[in-house]
Amino acid sequence: MPHEVDLTDPDNPEWTEADFARARPAREVLPESVLNQFRRSPGRPKAETPKKQVTLRLDADLLEHWRAQGAGWQSGINAALRRASGL
Repeated sequence: MPHEVDLTDPDNPEWTEADFARARPAREVLPESVLNQFRRSPGRPKAETPKKQVTLRLDADLLEHWRAQGAGWQSGINAALRRASGL
């Protein structure tokens, strides 16, 4: 039986229509220094030779082995395939 969670929180009551009517966008009420902390960076630069997404069926034990390697397991498969292909 799933555990039921009480979603009522006296320190954070559900908003009323009046609360929504008084609400203002963050840019109107917060200083620029605070807003800058939430700005997104431009992200990773575009690769000269971007990778292609494919669907590949692998044996369960093989996939388990690679995933157990931790972060970067997909790059590890890519490197192993390049070595096996002589690239």
